Amino acid sequence: MTAPLHRLPSVDAVKKAAPLAEARTTFPEPLITTAVRETFESVRTELAAPSPPDVPLADGKVDAAWLARRAADRLSSMLAPSLRPAINATGVVVHTNLGRAPISPEALQRMFDVASGYCNLEYDLGAGERGSRHQHLEALLRRLAGAEACMVVNNNAAAVLLALTALARGREVVVSRSELIEIGGAFRLPDIMAQGGAILCEVGTTNRTRIDDYARAIGPRTGLVMKAHRSNFAISGFTHDVTRSELAELAHRNGLPFLEDLGSGLLADLTPAGLDQADSVTAAVAAGVDLVTFSGDKLFGGPQAGLIAGRKDLVDRLKRHPLTRALRTDKLTLAGLEATAAAYLAGRARSIPVVRMLLEPVEEVAARAGRLVTLLAGIPGLTAAVVDSTARVGGGAHPDARLPSAAVALTAELSETRLEQRLREASPPIIARIEEGRVLLDCRTLADSDLPLIASALRGHS
Repeated sequence: MTAPLHRLPSVDAVKKAAPLAEARTTFPEPLITTAVRETFESVRTELAAPSPPDVPLADGKVDAAWLARRAADRLSSMLAPSLRPAINATGVVVHTNLGRAPISPEALQRMFDVASGYCNLEYDLGAGERGSRHQHLEALLRRLAGAEACMVVNNNAAAVLLALTALARGREVVVSRSELIEIGGAFRLPDIMAQGGAILCEVGTTNRTRIDDYARAIGPRTGLVMKAHRSNFAISGFTHDVTRSELAELAHRNGLPFLEDLGSGLLADLTPAGLDQADSVTAAVAAGVDLVTFSGDKLFGGPQAGLIAGRKDLVDRLKRHPLTRALRTDKLTLAGLEATAAAYLAGRARSIPVVRMLLEPVEEVAARAGRLVTLLAGIPGLTAAVVDSTARVGGGAHPDARLPSAAVALTAELSETRLEQRLREASPPIIARIEEGRVLLDCRTLADSDLPLIASALRGHS
């Protein structure tokens, strides 16, 4: 039976109904009232529609208990976390949309230890006086990168912005036209330069830039020579790039600092994964780059941060700049980065999830896929098989890098799009990919602990 609007009960009647009894012992009264009022608004909208739904009645009015159940559901959804753990079955190791690098258990423990009480964030325990938050990570990063000095800000875009602002505000920055990058989230290098007050001086062409192009552009107004990593695209064919060694020599001959936005922060030997060690932080510093910037949550494998390594005089200028305070990191980030850096130095790089996933032999990935197929056996209407796959480094790190992998291909009575949706709707959500009419669960980005969760989700939807 359709209920007109005037048959709605009072707000108090709904709040006193049994379905909200437990909520009254758990949640504050104002929040319950808000949930009930929002429920009323939703029901009013439904009843005012051209074809209103049938709603249950009690004593001539819309059933208060029915409304209370809807309010209780709304109350739960109001407090449910929006940021949730997810299972990455895409095969993209550094997946920006899924939080980039997973953090190692050791780093998580360090973050917990530091966050669960007070810590010496800006306190010098030896001197018994105020200290600097830069001191905690700098020694580790210096050793890792082979640099004179290091510092950390809240992400790599911030690191680039700080360097441009502190070193080249009001002056020209010479950069190749082929490196005027735009990455996700509307980060465009020309816009960052303008924000930092630097003047863009682009040289060369889209596909070919020579050292003479840079040399001709350098003049009295030049403040900086810059190189930017092409983090999400590649240029092939009739091309030419200037090496960082050539740029370093040119910049230093003209008394200019040389900045390289390296992007991903390669510090482990990932040659078996197809990554060129020439792109590493240590290689850049050794080649004479004065300041290198890179992300903490890509190939480095830690929490989000922007790391800066290079000449001490330049790093000190950045530390003293007023913008640094606005871009500084908190104690959790520093603790996670410290533990991650320590793992590299101690020879335990494979304890870092990103490094482990990239270096895991394809035979072990295939064995994991086989175990998942075994767990999925017998689910009605579902067929699972191990297939060859290709994983990606991802995360704006190395756009052409591919890794041999193994996946579990799922086919079911329902369509592949519906199956993929059901996986996304699971708890925790399972993010897969669709190829050639099948749903693929790439096992390079899965942990063994993910397998029973995937099996449970698919059994629940069978």
